Amino acid sequence: MVHVGGLSLAIGLAIIASGRGQAPLTGDNRIVPIATAACNAMKAHQVLGPRPPVGCDRLALVKFSYFDFGGAQHADGEVVVMDAAAKYVGQIFDSLSRLHFPIAKARLMERYDGNDDASMADNNTSAFNDREITGGDLPSLHAYGLAIDLNPVQNPFVTRDQATFTFNPPTGADYANRLNDRPWKAPRAGMAEAVIGVFAQNGFLIWGGYWDSPIDYQHFQVSRQFAEQLAMKTPTEAQTAFDALVMRYRHCISTRTPGHDRTSCIVASDPTTGQR
Repeated sequence: MVHVGGLSLAIGLAIIASGRGQAPLTGDNRIVPIATAACNAMKAHQVLGPRPPVGCDRLALVKFSYFDFGGAQHADGEVVVMDAAAKYVGQIFDSLSRLHFPIAKARLMERYDGNDDASMADNNTSAFNDREITGGDLPSLHAYGLAIDLNPVQNPFVTRDQATFTFNPPTGADYANRLNDRPWKAPRAGMAEAVIGVFAQNGFLIWGGYWDSPIDYQHFQVSRQFAEQLAMKTPTEAQTAFDALVMRYRHCISTRTPGHDRTSCIVASDPTTGQR
């Protein structure tokens, strides 16, 4: 039996599996396998290519409710993620709903024919998309179903060329100043900083706002090495590994002492978190 910080791994996994020690799902979340018709639609709309890191058999659809920026509740939220992360993604959106954290919309990438720029311009919260990283040739963590982009307008993707900064989507430039405690300014909702802990508590330890170049405020993911490991495992093995990662982080956060901050818990839970 493996022990982490005095807590047995077996006991920790049992707590996660049973839901004890954390808020239960409200019932608004639904997790379903990717049906053949849905898989074919993903292929037809350039969301799933011929050689993806994971196929439809390792993906799941998470359906959830959310509040928009006007305070209205919607029940049409959908993201596709890796099977091992699906229950935690459900818990993420359940937590955001309880917090009344606003989401503009959450539509599948088929609506945008896999075009990330179009999805961002529409302020769409999304997950799986079989594409390469922006400006590179490695598979994006979205191609593993292990990355989530949240409110791209409020949380833009920012690149730098010497002294010139470019915001994508361009309307995200209004959120270049990330401070939300500003005299004479109204608070701005939907910014990712408010929910970094929610994502971390559910295994998405890496936030793109930590990066120097690019800075990807909308983006939450696991490490590349961990994603590659999960993709090579059986579904049961991958679920066990993801459960263990979540348990390590939650235990670290719940027992941390002064000076033992979130960053140290992230590194302790997965030493590969520096890998994009």
